[in-house]
Amino acid sequence: MDRRQFWQLIESARNQASDPDDGEDVAGRATSQLATYPAEEIVAAQQVLWDLMADSYTNPLWAAAYVINGGCSDDGFDYFRGWLIAQGRETFERVVADPDALAELPVVRAAAAGGFDLECEETLSIVWNAHIVATGGQLPDDAFTIRYPELDPAWNFDFDDHGEMTRRLPRLAALHLG
Repeated sequence: MDRRQFWQLIESARNQASDPDDGEDVAGRATSQLATYPAEEIVAAQQVLWDLMADSYTNPLWAAAYVINGGCSDDGFDYFRGWLIAQGRETFERVVADPDALAELPVVRAAAAGGFDLECEETLSIVWNAHIVATGGQLPDDAFTIRYPELDPAWNFDFDDHGEMTRRLPRLAALHLG
């Protein structure tokens, strides 16, 4: 499985979901679909998933998650990126390039109005769960490697600094901090 196929899997799951913004529903449907693939394709999907997690491991996106969710631990950032992957390729790529673009998404606006967090831990288990369903066994220990990039030191500031957040993520700050 390559990235294109992985994104097709996510898009198919989004199309089947009663609410494509519901990451848990998307993850569940992606798991069910992936479980029908050959075992070697399922294992290959794990590397793709973690490559996407590494691609989205940036300070600006972490700052955006912090603003949206009213704080964001290491695990919380993983779950936020899981939610972002469940939103599909177009949204993922646009937001990784410009995290402030999250403010344009209706689900982010709804989260601001309703005070709920955007995260989906289940996305991180799509491949793991599909492999168990398909084979009855756990993924091989060497199913993936992950190398997170160095975080940008220019974004090493207190994310509770509303002035700095407003300067760097003006649209998100207007929604969540204003």
